Amino acid sequence: MTTPATEVARPKVGTMAFEGRPVDDELPMVQQPGVPFIEIEALRAKEFIPAAKEALTSLIAEQGQAKLIRPVFNWAGRNSLFPLHWGLACCAIEFAAAFGARWDAERFGVVPRSSPRQCDVMIVNGTVTWKVAHKLITLYEQMPEPKWVVAMGNCATGGGPFRTAYSVVPGVDKLVPVDIYIAGCPPRPEAFLDGILRLEQLIRERKE
Repeated sequence: MTTPATEVARPKVGTMAFEGRPVDDELPMVQQPGVPFIEIEALRAKEFIPAAKEALTSLIAEQGQAKLIRPVFNWAGRNSLFPLHWGLACCAIEFAAAFGARWDAERFGVVPRSSPRQCDVMIVNGTVTWKVAHKLITLYEQMPEPKWVVAMGNCATGGGPFRTAYSVVPGVDKLVPVDIYIAGCPPRPEAFLDGILRLEQLIRERKE
């Protein structure tokens, strides 16, 4: 035999007291309906999707630059070096000989340019005096980024046999940052080509 279901009346709290104070209304969690689960998920999606999209875009840009864009730029840069077409002393003769028919430096993509605004490599090929130092700095500052400096020969590296002279700069690295040093007095074209290959390896490993 079944007993009829009876409706249980929800107690009002208006006549009850909490810590001696009467409560005039129902409890909020009893009076207000609960938030549906679908609305909670939609609210989370509104906040999550833009943040996830921004994080994913940043990750793709970072990974793409590290894995694709930067290697392509490095490959293009190291195979199209444009050194400044100038000379300071006897190392300039070896610099010029490296572009002759016997050594043919242009087969490595090294093409001298006469304007510093079109160059990305400065090859300091001779003795640097304090009188010409400001001109060298001006040419370096006129070159666009990224740019590299090669100190060719003992005079450019550390002053050479004229290091103790009052008029000679004891190393071009006192004026501009140097990336590659080529030893010799003067270095032969083979040493110059070895320096170019080392510079290409340096550009290959460039991260930024």
